[in-house]
Amino acid sequence: MFFGYTHCPDVCPTTMAELKGVMEQLGPDADKVQVLFVTIDPERDTQALLAQYVPAFDPRFLGMRPADDAALQKLAKDFKVYYAKVPGTSPQNYTMDHSAGSYVFDTEGRLRLFIRHGQGPEPIAHDIKQLLS
Repeated sequence: MFFGYTHCPDVCPTTMAELKGVMEQLGPDADKVQVLFVTIDPERDTQALLAQYVPAFDPRFLGMRPADDAALQKLAKDFKVYYAKVPGTSPQNYTMDHSAGSYVFDTEGRLRLFIRHGQGPEPIAHDIKQLLS
């Protein structure tokens, strides 16, 4: 599970590409893994946009858009995710500051790993293989 937004210029596409690399490293075991991208920018990230953006990295990846601001705030609080809107030159031209880590759950749905941004696919795939065995 990764919290991000589709208009992100750096961390989000890099993380999604890294997760694609993890899936490639996992080989057949990748079919036992579900990547979930949770938007922190539901104002711009519509279901239609998420449906295009997320599977562009891997068709197995899913995007999630919390139902409303309260649901996003609760989810972010539960996972200790920081996010904040950074105003730009116009109301639609803004960025989002946010935490840059991913969460890995085991096959029983228990949170097992926090992955820091930029580790590369190899160590992540190694840890996921351990969880799958």
